[in-house]
Amino acid sequence: MKRLFCLLGLLFTLSFAVAEEGMYPVSEIKNLDLFAAGLDITAEEIYNPDGVGLVQGIVKIGGCTGSFVSAQGLIFTNHHCAFYAAQQASTPENDYVQNGFYAETVDTEIPNEVFKVRITDDMKDVSAAVLSAVNDTMDYEAREEAMVAKRSELVKDAKKEFPGKKIEISEMFKGKTYFMFIYTYLRDVRLVYFPPKSIGNFGGDVDNWMWPRHTGDFAFMRAYVGPDGEPADYSPENVPYQPKKFLQVSIDGVDNGDPIFLLGYPGRTYRHRTSDFLKYEVDFLLPYVRDFYNWQISEMEKQGAVERAVAIKHASRMRSLANVAKNYDGKLLSLKRLPILDRKVSMEAELMDFIDSDPVLTENYGTVLEDIAGVYTRIREKAEAEMILDYLRRNVDLVSVGNTIYQAGLQFAKPDSARASGYQAKDIKRTKNNLQMKLNNYYAPFDKVVLTELLQRAAALPALRRISVLEPIVGGSNPEKSIHKFVEKVYKKTNMDELERLYKILDSGSAKSIAKSKDPFVRLARDMDSTYIALKSTQKRREGELGILYGKLYDVKKDFLQTGFVPDANRTLRFTFGQIKGYSPVDAIYCSPLTTVNGIVEKNTGVEPFNAPDQLLRLIKNQDFGPFEHPRLGTVPVGILYDADTVGGNSGSPIFNRFGELIGINFDRALEATLNDYAWSELYSRSIGTDMRYVLWITQKMGGATRLLDEMNVTLD
Repeated sequence: MKRLFCLLGLLFTLSFAVAEEGMYPVSEIKNLDLFAAGLDITAEEIYNPDGVGLVQGIVKIGGCTGSFVSAQGLIFTNHHCAFYAAQQASTPENDYVQNGFYAETVDTEIPNEVFKVRITDDMKDVSAAVLSAVNDTMDYEAREEAMVAKRSELVKDAKKEFPGKKIEISEMFKGKTYFMFIYTYLRDVRLVYFPPKSIGNFGGDVDNWMWPRHTGDFAFMRAYVGPDGEPADYSPENVPYQPKKFLQVSIDGVDNGDPIFLLGYPGRTYRHRTSDFLKYEVDFLLPYVRDFYNWQISEMEKQGAVERAVAIKHASRMRSLANVAKNYDGKLLSLKRLPILDRKVSMEAELMDFIDSDPVLTENYGTVLEDIAGVYTRIREKAEAEMILDYLRRNVDLVSVGNTIYQAGLQFAKPDSARASGYQAKDIKRTKNNLQMKLNNYYAPFDKVVLTELLQRAAALPALRRISVLEPIVGGSNPEKSIHKFVEKVYKKTNMDELERLYKILDSGSAKSIAKSKDPFVRLARDMDSTYIALKSTQKRREGELGILYGKLYDVKKDFLQTGFVPDANRTLRFTFGQIKGYSPVDAIYCSPLTTVNGIVEKNTGVEPFNAPDQLLRLIKNQDFGPFEHPRLGTVPVGILYDADTVGGNSGSPIFNRFGELIGINFDRALEATLNDYAWSELYSRSIGTDMRYVLWITQKMGGATRLLDEMNVTLD
């Protein structure tokens, strides 16, 4: 690996005293005292910019993390991360979601066209280059557009230097620092072993975000490349990818107090945002999204109860929505329980006292917090209308498909090189795959219900917040009647649910034929396009303004606190560490950090989601544990609890012991730890993983997948 990066340490300082809180960029591991944390591994063994370390064994797969566990591209990730692959391959006759799947030979591993594997090859600081595109004379929108254009230019140049690689530039500190990441993308990923739902999702939504936990949330997939070793689309001739590094699995396990660390791709955190941002989240965003998602789940449950084929179509979406809804419930609970907002308000008051004490600081930063508050006030005023517009395109399948076709017409009128991503000739296959993925799960009765609900919400908006383009549909004296009439009409007359027809439209490349389309969803996209363009412009202005303001806030906070900060998580590779550790979620109750298969028996009711397989119950009853028995507990451990700092995106992150061996897989947080998006708490921030001993035991005894254990070099003697 070429040494291209510039140390983030120039931007923030690290101290072991707060090391438990932080998702550190891997380039900063060298600044941590790993031995003081109880780890018997060097920083270079984890991340070596000039060679190979553990990070070469870590991948991003979908929205999750995974890890290579064999020389033949075998990937270890979560059951819920591989769920979509199993769902897409399922039919009522071969229900892999319910019954699980195991490919007894490499030839029977199931391909899919959705999953991609991302491997981080390198990184470098490009902050100076990105910020060179802006100046103080620009308005907010022009500033944001200039930075986007500059980032695109840098990516284009980097692609010439690194042909065949995926180049992305990530914002580390808002309006301040930007890093370029060079990635390898593997496009042929296949399902290998997927435990049945009664193991991989034991406890279901009841146990989701809860401890104690007894879920075998794991699965195995495999990455393939072309015969030449280069990334390639699926082909029967492809061969397993040979990673530069794969992780060594350990069956030694862990116990209370043992040090551990994780590597992964955590999603978004918001720890450097202000109290006004947090107030907006608590007062509007979190409850609004939670309630809308719960409503969708309720509708899908009603429809799925009638027919299993419908339930399969809804399964992935319903699980995803339920996960977010309960997460947001946990956030609201934790933010009310802990004084995080009060602390932010107090710190900001102290910061303003510091600013006001110095005339120079007052001149430069005197209104920075007030100006940020003003932005969030404007966001809140238009929030519900903007959410409705967003959900129309995101949650109504045929609105989304109609917009894809309409945008194709606009782009086809341009030369191929000038078209937006997704509509150039080289992108059409990917766009087709996206449409196929959407329509595979399309169910007209549900789509109609969601569209109706969103239009009714638009009709209920106050006069000053209404969406003018929708007024012909939702206005008038009887909006309920006009909405019903509109919805029935558009679904009756549309062809946007006919995949082959969509393929022909995209293959034709004809802007004129699309422009003449009378399909109601294409016409709706045409009618609403100017509204979405205006919304995008508004959002650019906000981002440009917040970029400047948060950059200034970072500068003055650094002077005030006399320290730097770990950047918020942003889906780039991070390192975090801690120890196996219990906690007290409420007064007088202590939760120990290990669960066992005994808890499966205790929870089992025989009714989903607590319907453990009979074979599993027999294995437990017969104490058929083999080498996977915990020496102190005398049984097989299932769940482990630890205080490492994780958020969404860390699903599938490998859990390492002090020697850098794989001893578990991260899949969740305790409900109280959903607050990690905004802050870390020594008392409540606990993450949840599946113990590797349970994984291997299930893989061997339930899956009969001994070839996978052999492939991972697991010795059972």
